[in-house]
Amino acid sequence: MSSMIRTTLLLSLLAVLFVLAGSILGGQTGMIIALGFSLVMIWGSYWHSDKLVLRMYHAKEVSQAQAPEIYFIVRRLADRANLPMPKVYIVDTPMPNAFATGRDPSHAAVAVTTGITRILDENELEGVLAHEMSHVKNRDTLTSAIAATIAGAITALASFAQWSLIFGGLSGDDEDGGNIAGLLLMVILAPLAATIVQLAISRTREFEADAKGAELCGNPTALASALSKLDRAASASKMDVNPSTAHMFIVNPLRGKALASLFSTHPPTEERINRLTAMR
Repeated sequence: MSSMIRTTLLLSLLAVLFVLAGSILGGQTGMIIALGFSLVMIWGSYWHSDKLVLRMYHAKEVSQAQAPEIYFIVRRLADRANLPMPKVYIVDTPMPNAFATGRDPSHAAVAVTTGITRILDENELEGVLAHEMSHVKNRDTLTSAIAATIAGAITALASFAQWSLIFGGLSGDDEDGGNIAGLLLMVILAPLAATIVQLAISRTREFEADAKGAELCGNPTALASALSKLDRAASASKMDVNPSTAHMFIVNPLRGKALASLFSTHPPTEERINRLTAMR
């Protein structure tokens, strides 16, 4: 099964989960409303997700004169990949990281933090930007935006169900007898299921972007070195990140321990480095 078909099926599964959650909350009416909302969210993600994410992190668009090194690398990679030149943004934070967004290559944006330019050399920075340009070429930016939107909505519905249980669902006057059980299952399982599906999409895309990015820049060792530095920096510092957008960054800006690490939005950095090293 191709990655595109697998991703489409996973996105469809997320939409189904959202509709089922709506059904549990409001029966047939809730299901219809949830279906309508899912279509609206997909439409909104398509047209506005890039603007929302860039605004969320206070990203500032820069010109060639303002950031010549980054701009030159992005232009060189865009030419190699036969892509339109994306807009370039800077996020003012010491946490070193990068992400790409946009509904298609003609409306793409690449963002890097100020911290990443301080710890990576030019070759490593080119490897990181090649990874992000690969996301643009593969249209992963749209896929991840839709996945994040629907998964976030499922989590919001689960939170609503939790408050419903607290303030009314446990009153014992539900007529169908199974409503409380359905709400409890939704509170516990819906966010977990949405997260697992989102991770399945994100992890596959990261491996592919690493491989294509290494080919694009022609230096898998540089990208591997960059990932190692970024992973260490992410473990040592923190960034104010919305969890629903964590999967967009080249390395996971959120760190967890024990069980939480199983639900990382990214594959293990060590495995990514090993795959890149094997490409030499």
